[in-house]
Amino acid sequence: MVINFDKSLVTMKDVAEHAGVSMMTVSRVLNKEVKVRESTREKVMTSVSELGYKPNLSARSLAASKSFFVGSFYLDARSGYYAQFLVGALHKSRDVGYHLVVEPIPDAKEEWVYDSLSFYKESNLAGVILPPPLCESLPVVEALHSIEAPIVRVSPSKHDARAASIRIDEFQAAYDMTQYLLSHGHRKIGFILGADDQQASHQRYEGFCAALSEAGLSPNPKWIGKGEYRFKQALIAADYILKDENNRPTAIFASNDDMASAVYSSAHRHGLSVPQDLSVTGFDDTPIATTIWPALTTVKQPIDRMAAEAVETLVHMLSEHRSHGVMPIDDKVIGHTIMERGSVRQLEP
Repeated sequence: MVINFDKSLVTMKDVAEHAGVSMMTVSRVLNKEVKVRESTREKVMTSVSELGYKPNLSARSLAASKSFFVGSFYLDARSGYYAQFLVGALHKSRDVGYHLVVEPIPDAKEEWVYDSLSFYKESNLAGVILPPPLCESLPVVEALHSIEAPIVRVSPSKHDARAASIRIDEFQAAYDMTQYLLSHGHRKIGFILGADDQQASHQRYEGFCAALSEAGLSPNPKWIGKGEYRFKQALIAADYILKDENNRPTAIFASNDDMASAVYSSAHRHGLSVPQDLSVTGFDDTPIATTIWPALTTVKQPIDRMAAEAVETLVHMLSEHRSHGVMPIDDKVIGHTIMERGSVRQLEP
């Protein structure tokens, strides 16, 4: 058999595909675990030899527990946010020689805490990454902290000394987007709120209000709707905002892109065109932002990069703990960008 791999680029996945086994099996063979059939072990080692695979020993020496599994819990895998988060986390985990273990949970309330602890222990995880909204769940953070589990929270509203954080400035990002709408001549601006139980949602609304206040304006209660970060609820909220044809905003700022797409749908139901009759902006820059037409002007939160940073941060924490007996709890604030596309109209002075 002729192998055409660049040996410096051979990965564990390549070995698994070549041997016809899972990456988990390759990991077990390389870690010399006993629960592997001898025939399977020989098959894997033959592939390792033929491909010239070199395990990332530096990465594999990081975890004092000898665990190469990173855990991530989630509530809704269907959201555009989590899809991007998962891609970033999976790719980075692979790069540093770890496996990403994802686990769905029914909610983030206290009754789930004991299940989370059991899953953490039984899965032999090296640490946990908590995406939103779980990053805001104090019972979950407290429970994991109580058993000294390394934790990295992604997109929390503020830093917590018990866990590392990767986040953007939610307030400033919403403030900047509102300023963008104001700079385009909009003074009648509606807003679709996110989830009440997420502080980031409140910070986005506060940034919106602060920008309006600086312009001598106040939010109109009739143009504020609750979308809970979901399309269906945002559609109801947008219908409420747009129902009075004699008193409509010229623009609506939705707290995430899924809800912004719901505003598009509502506008069309009311016979309005985007952006000629109604300008719309979103938040996150998930794939739907460039799928809908016109493409959505939105706040770019670099979700995949933040997920990758979370994995790197967790690996660094494990390395420092192994080398120096301390575990750094860092707070990284990453910059955001206004992605200007076709959903905002410049109003005449």
